[in-house]
Amino acid sequence: QVQLVESGGGLVQAGGSLRLSCAASGGTFSRLNMGWFRQAPGKEHEFVAHISWSGGNTYYADSVKGRFTISRDNAKKTVDLQTNSLNPEDTAVYYCAAQNRGSYYNARVYDYWGQGTQVTVSS
Repeated sequence: QVQLVESGGGLVQAGGSLRLSCAASGGTFSRLNMGWFRQAPGKEHEFVAHISWSGGNTYYADSVKGRFTISRDNAKKTVDLQTNSLNPEDTAVYYCAAQNRGSYYNARVYDYWGQGTQVTVSS
């Protein structure tokens, strides 16, 4: 069983930055593909970014491409999401998720989820 704990959320002005972090425990982190999703009030989980188990492949939603960067440290069992040039549309609860395999953008094929961290961007 894998446990995921997110941190780093908060309130930021438009144009600002936040670095979200996800710490994993249990399981074999270095074999897991990792993703970040977000959920705004009244909406479903939205794919944000994905990084493969080795870190060799990354994918981003079009809405965050060029602004967000996903990275991982297998030795520390962490995956980070650097968010830059934030705007109010980025306001959501951000979730870290892990999968053994499957489509990187499909929340349904992720096996483990954290509790989420709130990101609020004021205009």
